[in-house]
Amino acid sequence: MKRFIPNLLAAAVAFSSMESMAAADLVLFNGKVFTADQAQPQVQAIAVENGKILQVGSDAAIKALADANTKLVDLGGKRLMPGLIDSHSHAIFGGLELAAANMQDELVSVDELEKRLRGWQADGRAVHGDVLQVSGMNSGAWAEAEALGKRFNQGEWAKLPIVFIGSDHHTAWANAAMLKRAGIDKALIASLAKGERDTIGILKNGEPSGFLVDAGWDRVASVLPAISPAELLRGAEAAVQLNNSLGITAWMDPAANAAPGEAVFDLKPTEKSVGVLPAYKALSEKGGLNAHVAALLVANPKSRPADLDVLAKVRQQFQGVNNLSLPGIKIFADGVLEFPAQSAALLGHYHNSDKQGELLIDPAHFGELVSAADARGWLVHIHAIGDRAVRESLNGIEQARKDRQSGVTHSITHLQLVNPQEFARFKPLGVIASMQLLWAGADAYTTDMVKPYVDADAYRYLYPAHSLLAQGATIAGASDWPVSSPNPWNAIAQAVTREGEKGVLNADERIDRETMFYAYTLNAAKTIGLEQQIGSLSAGKQADFVVLDRDVFSVDNKALSDTQVLATYFAGHQVYAPAQ
Repeated sequence: MKRFIPNLLAAAVAFSSMESMAAADLVLFNGKVFTADQAQPQVQAIAVENGKILQVGSDAAIKALADANTKLVDLGGKRLMPGLIDSHSHAIFGGLELAAANMQDELVSVDELEKRLRGWQADGRAVHGDVLQVSGMNSGAWAEAEALGKRFNQGEWAKLPIVFIGSDHHTAWANAAMLKRAGIDKALIASLAKGERDTIGILKNGEPSGFLVDAGWDRVASVLPAISPAELLRGAEAAVQLNNSLGITAWMDPAANAAPGEAVFDLKPTEKSVGVLPAYKALSEKGGLNAHVAALLVANPKSRPADLDVLAKVRQQFQGVNNLSLPGIKIFADGVLEFPAQSAALLGHYHNSDKQGELLIDPAHFGELVSAADARGWLVHIHAIGDRAVRESLNGIEQARKDRQSGVTHSITHLQLVNPQEFARFKPLGVIASMQLLWAGADAYTTDMVKPYVDADAYRYLYPAHSLLAQGATIAGASDWPVSSPNPWNAIAQAVTREGEKGVLNADERIDRETMFYAYTLNAAKTIGLEQQIGSLSAGKQADFVVLDRDVFSVDNKALSDTQVLATYFAGHQVYAPAQ
């Protein structure tokens, strides 16, 4: 066999040379190109061939790859960068809300809320079966739970089920008719264990106030009218279109086995728990899934390793769907921090109640669950808002790393409060910080609903982006849409300024915009398990990229926030252009 080696080598070299000389389908030149590839981060031009990046470099080098059939695009000095990636987006939920009654986090009087509800009832936007439903409620509205009851439990509304859903999607308020349908009454509350009892608001007489959080909200969500497959598909289409218009070409859907209206915080999945996955599959089969979707399956926080077998059966049902991957699981470690919910798990106590929130995972066994998922090659993405939840999440991942060095990337999302002892743990454990830095400003949420209720030393590290970065943590960009806007440009500018309507939130935690550009490209690609395919404009990766109306590296912070996308390309094909 040895005598054949020179011939084989010669053939391989010849083939390699032919491949390197292949003409490009598309060349974009005369631009300011950010590749997110640290070996060559800034270039002038890119060449695309068969939906993938052929080469990046100078105008002269890239134009040399063109022939008579190549489409040439003169960027005219415009900024081009990789397609952006959102490492935590409930995109179909967001797509559905685009066409539904939504308060957009605006806080209004009960009179104004009733006026809007009547309007949305008349035009059908709030009508879901026989229930009136409004999303996007500001958490400040829950302080008026009794006033909501006095208005929406009598007169024209008395027998009509009504639910107002918080913009955080962890909280809600339901009127008496809706509570009755869900079986929530004084007797039920009295029968619940203390932890779950705290998820249902209670009046002085022991009756439910209508306020709900996490598991309490699950009880009402589970009896809402089901969303039809056709509605889910329309939501998926709307989600892709909006994301593409913002320059987003990939996202992690962290609860894909739960559909709107299904319990998610205490989900006990079966192999029939397929959530929004059929909608992604249907859109892919129509050729409309112009984005990579990394769909995670929610596992119950108290799951044991054997319970993962059920999720494996769900994954098997959706293998081979174009642009859809199922890289792992999502777990809720706790709830939300803001008053009055206060279900995030703290190391200290909430000042108004002396409670610590609720840790949903079992520290004694959580490491076994993470390790079992890791052994299957599944990434684990953990919702952790309170500093105790963050610590126990890291402890669970640490167990998996002790058991094996799998190379699987795990992540923790939200990270609202992080104890300084945890900052240096992220890098050695290979844990990515998936952060919603659009939330990192001084506003009614952070100043009025958090600051008075937590220790000052803890509040100092609210959304501690710089502290994590300084200790070597990798930060990925995320929106949690529809909890907040999916617009990455707003979030990037917010991370840089940390300015809100009530001032600057922890100025020491500001980070620079280039860090955020990597957060929404290569780092987010790692978070969703697709860094070999996307995340940078490197030869061989899919040609997902955006052309912008300004140079985001040099404009001021206000202009950065206002960035507009001129074109979005997915696999080398343009999938978005602004309406003329």
